[in-house]
Amino acid sequence: MESVQVVLPCLNEAAALPTVLASIPSGYRVLVVDNGSVDATAEVAREFGAAVVSCPTRGYGAACHAGLQAATCDVVVLMDADGSLDGGQLPRVVDPVRDGRADLMIGSRRPVDHAAWPWWLRLANAELARELSIRTGQRIRDLGPMRAARRERLLSLGLQDRRSGYPAETVVAAADAGWWIGQVEVDYRPRIGRSKVTGTPMGAFRAVRDLRAVMAAR
Repeated sequence: MESVQVVLPCLNEAAALPTVLASIPSGYRVLVVDNGSVDATAEVAREFGAAVVSCPTRGYGAACHAGLQAATCDVVVLMDADGSLDGGQLPRVVDPVRDGRADLMIGSRRPVDHAAWPWWLRLANAELARELSIRTGQRIRDLGPMRAARRERLLSLGLQDRRSGYPAETVVAAADAGWWIGQVEVDYRPRIGRSKVTGTPMGAFRAVRDLRAVMAAR
């Protein structure tokens, strides 16, 4: 069976990584991208058998891009490493890409309880999904912190954002390239620790600003 690499962008996720790595099914290769952590993120990742690369340039998009460049498998899946996602559900997102049924597959978040998705994040996501749907002509339900595609094709999109606009740019660029974008629900749980990007309403506002800027630039 075709190998798959799980790319985990990480900034100070030492507390969450044991749960995340233990949830990933056997047969998936794991690549942790250490985005300048000051905790034991890299050490914990290696203890659990994950490969680790360093990305000193801060930013979610920078870490994702570094992970794609370092990955060695044809199919890759980008997944948040904060404990909010269940690695056991990776096949839902990966298999349609591996089987050729989708070019980009998005795990659309289904919160398991209200604490998993505060109101300001639900509101921001709904608005961005609406704007993305208008921009792409496809019904986008969620930007999705779990996304799968073929590595070389992702790199060929020439994504430029190195901050929190990266997921939106991925969707816009894929739609512009004529990709078939699929979506499937995945469970979304309260993260372990506080978000570095959207842990407050102001943080969510900044993320929305970055994402809108990316859509305007494309």
